[in-house]
Formats: sequence, C-alpha cells, structure tokens
Amino acid sequence: MKNYIKIYLSIIIASTVFTACSENFDEINENNNNPESVSPQFLLTNVISVSSDLNAYEQGFRQSNYLAQFSASIEFERIDRYEMGSNSEYWNSIFQLQSDILSIKASTTTNEAYNAVGNIMQSYLFSQLTDLWGDVPYTEALGALDGNFLPKYDTQESIYTDTETGIIAVLENAVTVLENTNTTIKGDVLFSGDLTKWVKFANSLQVRYLIRISKRLTDFSALQTLADSGNLMQSNEDNAVLPYLSSTPNQFPLFTASSGTYNEHRMTATVDSILKSWDDPRMMTLYNPTGSTTNSDTPEYHGLINGQSTNTISSSGVDLNNISLFGSIFRDVADGVDAQFMQYSEVQFALAEAVTKGYISGDANTYYQNAITASFEYYNTEIPAEYFTKPEIVLDGSEDDITKILTQKWLSLISVGHEAWFNVRRTGIPYLKPGPDNLNEDRYPVRYLYPESEQASNNANYQEASDRIGGDDINSKGWWEKD
Repeated sequence: MKNYIKIYLSIIIASTVFTACSENFDEINENNNNPESVSPQFLLTNVISVSSDLNAYEQGFRQSNYLAQFSASIEFERIDRYEMGSNSEYWNSIFQLQSDILSIKASTTTNEAYNAVGNIMQSYLFSQLTDLWGDVPYTEALGALDGNFLPKYDTQESIYTDTETGIIAVLENAVTVLENTNTTIKGDVLFSGDLTKWVKFANSLQVRYLIRISKRLTDFSALQTLADSGNLMQSNEDNAVLPYLSSTPNQFPLFTASSGTYNEHRMTATVDSILKSWDDPRMMTLYNPTGSTTNSDTPEYHGLINGQSTNTISSSGVDLNNISLFGSIFRDVADGVDAQFMQYSEVQFALAEAVTKGYISGDANTYYQNAITASFEYYNTEIPAEYFTKPEIVLDGSEDDITKILTQKWLSLISVGHEAWFNVRRTGIPYLKPGPDNLNEDRYPVRYLYPESEQASNNANYQEASDRIGGDDINSKGWWEKD
C-alpha cells in the first residue's frame, strides 16, 4: 500500500510538471515538483494509507504482537527476546507523515475540514511517538522548516495534557471545527469524506488517551461527557480501519511475504491458555490448527512459550509441526484483514473499565458485552449462546471483573499497532511473563531506545530528555505508566 501511494503521488506530481511545460516561459521557474504543491486530497490519502499500513503490519503484526504475546518466534525475531533496539524507521516515518500533514495545512487549496482531519491524524501520530519513546519532540518537532534543527523534547505529560497544544486539546478543537464546518474533503480513504465519522473517531481517541493517562488524573468529567455524548463509535460500522484489497499492491503484506516470515509467527502459550480457558472460537479464526492435525476430524491448537532461543526450542524437543501458525485470514486471503487504527470494541472496553474503576457512572456489563460481541462480529465468528454465563467470562461484581475486562480487551487488540502492549504496560493485565531466553534480565520492556541519529544530531536535547525519563533504557517507564 505504501508503494502504491508513492506511485500514485508520483503520477500526480509528474502530470503537474508536464502541464507546466506547455505554459508560458515565465512560469518555468516555478517548482512544480515541490511536494507542497500536491493537493491536500493526495497528501491526506498518503497519510492515512501509509500510517495505517505501518500500524497494522510492521508495527502491529511484526513487532507488537511479540511484545503482547500474540506471536512467538522460532528463530529470527529477537524482539520476542526483548532485543528492542530503537525502531528508528518508525520514528522517521512518523516525522515524514507529520511533514505531509503540515503541507496539507500550508496548501493554498486547503480548508478547515482538511486542517481538522490533519490535526486528528497529527494527534494520533504524536501519541504513537510519545507512547513508544517517552519524552519526544512535539511543539518544535517540525521546526526544521523554520530553521530549527535542534527541537526540544517535550514531557509526555505536556504532550497529552497542555490545555492549548496537548493531544487531547487538539482533538477537542478538531471536533468543534468538524461539527460546525460546511467545507468538505477528498482523498479520505478511511471514512470516504464522512466528517461525522471523523468526529466519532476523534472523540473515541480521546477516550483511549484519557484511559491511557488515567493513573495521573483526578477529574474524569471529560470522560463522562464523552461517554454520555452519543458521539463515539456506535458499532463496527464506525471502525477506523482501512481494508486491504485483493489486488496487488494493496494486499496485506503477509500474503506475499516469504514462507519463512510466515513461519516465524506462532501461536503463543499465553493465547493457548487464555482462549482455551474461555472455550473461545475466535482461536479458530485467529490461528490455524497444528500442521499434524490440519486434516484431522479433531484439529488441535497449541502455542509456544515466548522468548526462547532456537537452541532452547530444539533441545526441549518442541515439535514445530505441533505448534499453530496464524490463521488463514492473515496468510491465505489477500484482503482477509484490515489496517486498523481503532475498533468500536476498544471504546466499549475502555468505558467498561472506567465504570468498574469508578471513574464514570454507567453499566459496565453493557459496555463489556457490547465490546465482546463487536469483537466476535468483527472476526465473523459466532458467539456461543452460553458465552456470557461462563464463570471465566461473566462480570459478577468481584475484584476479578477488571481482569476479565482487560484480558478480553487485550485479545481484541491483536495487530492494532502497539495498543495491546500499551495496555499491558499500563495495567499489567494479562500478566505476560518474559521468556526463558529474554535479553532484559526477566523484565518486561516499556519503550524503545531513542534513535542514534538523535544522539548524534540533537545531543543536548536528547541528553536532557534521557536524564529526565531515567535514562535511555528500555525499562524507563513513561509518565502515564509509573506507579
């Protein structure tokens, strides 16, 4: 998808150049190949397409699924053993996409709807940046266009909560604009120009982020207002997802990946234990039967312990033919999955958690059952008639309720970027035990390292931020997750 958009933009830019050649000689000196001359609709298409693809595959499926223990590696993916590195490619991609958003706003053909949608995507991308690295460039992040090549690192607290520039404030303002504008947008491959769905998405993101920082909050009136507004995602019809297509090059990348890449991603012992305890048929959608039982009348599903070296797997006698791979929707069908930003189910789980913890009023069980039902529907899996009566599932007013809510939420976030990892970091639910060959002294990692380029080119600001967060270390907790 990323390559497709680049090709598409190249065609648009090239056509501009060819047109310019037929105009008056006085116009030849105009730089018609400047990306800022690209129409907002094409820039918006690029921002949505590239960011959703990155979130779903490179960041979600290939990285976070290991950290959230949806995938276990058999050989090459050392992130499963917590060799985290800097994830610098994603850092760079986020800033490149932010530059495109800035170009949308600077375009002579933009309007307030484009700018508001750009602010929603900007907020989403900056949340990714701060939740993956901690304190990061924010208010001065794109200052290079004004000659500032050494941006300061803002604190995570201010990035989220500043009443003027913070992510939540920016989302609130974007909603106000979209609810009162008569302008329209094109190039919206996410919601087809439906600004009411962008409003629901922006409000739902606010729910996500208010829950994210809930340990640091004392006033939940904004969350209560959102819950009562009726202007959040209302069903799977409102999901912020971009479908992959059956035709090249817009297929889910795993469909065309090598068999070695596919074979690296195995069902985990964590998934095995939890889904079997629920007797949950989503297991049969998300994973395949073991190779040894594929053609059996009684197919079996088995998981692998995370964080094992190849030698450990071999010496322990694990038969990989008896370990499940990911399901057909990920591998055998080019358009079997979506590139996801957010689902309706996540919003409902968040509200169920908020009620259970006493942050807001409402019916936790209704939110909880809505969320689970939506997750089953999203994966086209029939929910068993007795599902909500099972002791492992039903909310009964006990201390176990929050664990049930958050564990179900964890499952629903498979391949939704890093969201499952963020939630496990915030809550410790479900408990994810580091694997036996982990490279982090049996600690669960909470961030990536800052890119080496930052140490080289912006060292003073890098060092200040590093010292402030407790060191540039994969175990340095962010502001919202500290106890």
